[in-house]
Amino acid sequence: MALARRATGTRTVGRTLAHDSAALHVQGSAAYVDDMREPEGLLHVYPGFARQGALGAITRFDLAAARAAPGVVAVLTAKDIPGINDCAPVFGGDPILADGRIMFHGQVVFAVVAETRESARRAARLAVVEVTAERPAVTVEDALAMATRDVGEPYQFRRRDPGKAISAAPHRVEESFRIGGQEHFYLEGQVSMAVPEEYGAVTIHCSTQHPSEVQHLVAHMLHVPAAMVTTECRRMGGAFGGKESQAAQWACLAALAAHVTGRPAKCRLDRDEDMIMTGKRHDFRVDYRAGFDAKGRILGVDVDFLARCGHSADLSNAICDRAMFHADNAYFYPAARIATRRLRTNTVSNTAFRGFGGPQGMLFAERMMEAVAIRASADPLDIRKINLYTEKHSVTPYGMKVEDNIALAVIEELEATSDYRARRKEIAAFNARSPVLKKGLSLTPVKFGISFTLTHLNQAGALVHVYTDGSVHLNHGGTEMGQGLYTKVAQVVAEEFGIDASAVRITATTTGTVPNTSATAASSGADLNGMAAKQAAATIRKRLTDFAAKHWKVAKSRIRFADGQVLIGNRSISFGDLARQAHIARISLSSTGYYATPKISWDRARARGRPFFYFAYGAACSEVTVDTLTGEMRVDRVDILHDVGRSLNPALDIGQVEGGFVQGMGWLTTEELVYDAEGRLRTHAPSTYKIPCASDVPADFRVKLFESRGNKEDTIYRSKAVGEPPLMLGISVWTAIFDAVAGLRPGQVPELDAPATPEAILKAVKGMAG
Repeated sequence: MALARRATGTRTVGRTLAHDSAALHVQGSAAYVDDMREPEGLLHVYPGFARQGALGAITRFDLAAARAAPGVVAVLTAKDIPGINDCAPVFGGDPILADGRIMFHGQVVFAVVAETRESARRAARLAVVEVTAERPAVTVEDALAMATRDVGEPYQFRRRDPGKAISAAPHRVEESFRIGGQEHFYLEGQVSMAVPEEYGAVTIHCSTQHPSEVQHLVAHMLHVPAAMVTTECRRMGGAFGGKESQAAQWACLAALAAHVTGRPAKCRLDRDEDMIMTGKRHDFRVDYRAGFDAKGRILGVDVDFLARCGHSADLSNAICDRAMFHADNAYFYPAARIATRRLRTNTVSNTAFRGFGGPQGMLFAERMMEAVAIRASADPLDIRKINLYTEKHSVTPYGMKVEDNIALAVIEELEATSDYRARRKEIAAFNARSPVLKKGLSLTPVKFGISFTLTHLNQAGALVHVYTDGSVHLNHGGTEMGQGLYTKVAQVVAEEFGIDASAVRITATTTGTVPNTSATAASSGADLNGMAAKQAAATIRKRLTDFAAKHWKVAKSRIRFADGQVLIGNRSISFGDLARQAHIARISLSSTGYYATPKISWDRARARGRPFFYFAYGAACSEVTVDTLTGEMRVDRVDILHDVGRSLNPALDIGQVEGGFVQGMGWLTTEELVYDAEGRLRTHAPSTYKIPCASDVPADFRVKLFESRGNKEDTIYRSKAVGEPPLMLGISVWTAIFDAVAGLRPGQVPELDAPATPEAILKAVKGMAG
């Protein structure tokens, strides 16, 4: 693997440093919420639900046996909640404890509080919850047929008259296909521990991407001011969006147990219950028409994304919007209608997942490019290249000008380094002589917008202290879920002070230190929190510079911070010595920092504006072999070139690219969510839900960071976000499978849905023979 150049003139930023918890991970001593020392008197909370039924009124609710079970201290119901019985992030409709009626299988109706977790779990099984079952809407087709009330209003972008453009086009394609959802499968499940404090306050230790939201929802539930609730998170064992809004319910249950009993309480879900009770990536049915010319250039697109959202809105409206924002990927559509329906079903509410709707929109664009290539008898890469945004055609369907377009440069470099053209010929020759095994090759780009599309979320705060020995305390609103955010922000602060990153003490994210934070999401963690921390450190550095200039009568321009020393004219003292002398001179060595992303705006009603500060780019070339008798598939080789601007930490960025790709590959190949007609999730354990394992990672896996002069926009050291964009590199595996199947009958578009499981591949293969 190759690394990108570091930021110009930096000593700590741009270096490959280990993740701040790497040694602790290896030793098994990194403390997650469930590893924390348990307070004396800790109780355990276990949620209970109706084992039968997905929709209907609760007709029998008998908790006597559960209350009488050994070790049980209390059994909580909706009646125990003193404030608001809702844990929804935005629009409401997500009761913490269902009251009188359930809307999906697995909806929590009560919670057992007991001396041990095993006692709570066993007691929960003794409760009797009977429901008068009604027919649930489970699929997109159910929601349409039953006319369930959408969780959000239909929405669309429109440019010119796509219907007219498609009708006038010399060639057309029309399809309907399905994109599956995805379970987050974080290694650390949902968990929260609540510790009651004096005067009715409570501290919540929670595995969450959004401590401020947990704080506010717990406060609303307990009917206390937000200042009475403190939420803290040192690290998460993975999240991927599944702990953005979905962590709040379990924090609320732990807090409610602490409120009712006066004792600390912990709520941790089993893997099965976690999968049943928490939302997934949204699955979609995509119906589209497109018109194109003889060369395969798109003339018009008309697409409907029908999203299965679940029983409530959760974050579905923003997710569906982002699917629309990325339905163009890197391509210009002269005329377009891009529309979504946000369909209500009687299933757990789907939620944020890495990419936040963008991957589904992008998969549509890439499938369309494949279909056009088949109809035009052209190489799919050539079709992609002639449809890319250009200087002349640079405005998206939502009115934003693409100003930083490096898609073609990334594609052409990867095309050369992956030896794409020669391998296409080799694969054609292989397929001609191989009757059963068929190879496919695909090179797909990624153009992903960076910023929260809800503009006010694009802000962050930080707090930095310098102690008199020169050590530094750092706190900010971002959360660490394994991505290395804490390490990157520590490098930024160390760079500002000219000290080693090891001198920066990283502390847990807490609402008691930095308030009113946004979720660590939208790939914006380093962009926002890095800038806020830099600003805080710069304030202290300026104070130190002013003091040194005055104290030693030296021009400020002759003062430099580097390598743990401060050069003051011809004098050199340690950073700690300067801090100590500044303290004696009564100079403040503490500062907050604040950052708000500039330039962005979005008028949703008019569907116009600049929702993104910039775009991150990448490309992947994947080669697969498909067994046409069994539908089994193997990924033979993957080449990736990804744009991170000027990397803050190349090793961490490479890790994100590799992990994102594999997670995206899993979404589109092995990870299949299966619900039965009664709305019960049947794939709720590793035995039936298959995430990629080590043997699924390509043996030939070549990853390189794009050599960049840096982000065109003024981001933190001209870096670019890297959390979400790499997931969409995995689309190249799905399109390579599509390519392999398409070769069975030239000119025919395969009917292949996602995920491309062996069953789906075999079905598509058989369809090609018809």
